[in-house]
Amino acid sequence: MKASAKGMNAIDIIHLHEWRHVFKLDPDKDIGDSALEQICMSGTDAIMVGGSSGITFENTVDLMSRIRRFELPVVQEVSDLDAVVPGFDAYFIPMVLNTTSTEWLVGQHKRAIEQYGYMMPWELIVPEGYIILNPEATAAKVSEANAQLTAKEAAAYAHIADKLMRLPIIYAEYSGTFGDMETVKQIKAAASDAHVLYGGGIATIEQAQAAAAVADTIVVGNIVYDNLQAGLDTVAAVKGSST
Repeated sequence: MKASAKGMNAIDIIHLHEWRHVFKLDPDKDIGDSALEQICMSGTDAIMVGGSSGITFENTVDLMSRIRRFELPVVQEVSDLDAVVPGFDAYFIPMVLNTTSTEWLVGQHKRAIEQYGYMMPWELIVPEGYIILNPEATAAKVSEANAQLTAKEAAAYAHIADKLMRLPIIYAEYSGTFGDMETVKQIKAAASDAHVLYGGGIATIEQAQAAAAVADTIVVGNIVYDNLQAGLDTVAAVKGSST
């Protein structure tokens, strides 16, 4: 699973297409050693490190180094250039497809390449086509996303990501609330090649199973801070299912 493997790109290294369940941990939130160990030993396929606010180099490197004690893929979802930390297996780069500002589609990415292009580990970088679907989410407000989409509109963005942009990942993001599974189903139907991640509001076994039925991978986040056991239960709920 090491990034030094020659002739492999990030998707090969992390075995993305085998993922069914991912825990997303926020560097800006406290999590004890015991809870972190249970999360990393739960059988989840990977750990994603990222958040929408309060992300720094210091809190990111601290969390990453603690996760590195365990043998599973760990990726950073980059939301702040100043918080990019060397040592992750891959770096997921969000491109908010339904933003109303080019800043969150290509603007920040251009600046990143201007400043750091000479040192970027391109083989470890994986672009994500984000479709943000909860207008109350911090991510929607920060990225100025038009999050009040119909299922048809969301599917159209998925077609753009999959067919025109050829992005390897589409992320259906309902951050903070459990979403409309029919919309996610249509996003998945529109993505013949892209790997579809679903994130948002998963707090029960039933919600985990419903989301896993319409997405390739579910991302479980906030619940581990509020009810660790409920979060852990989502792993067994989906690892044996298939889309």
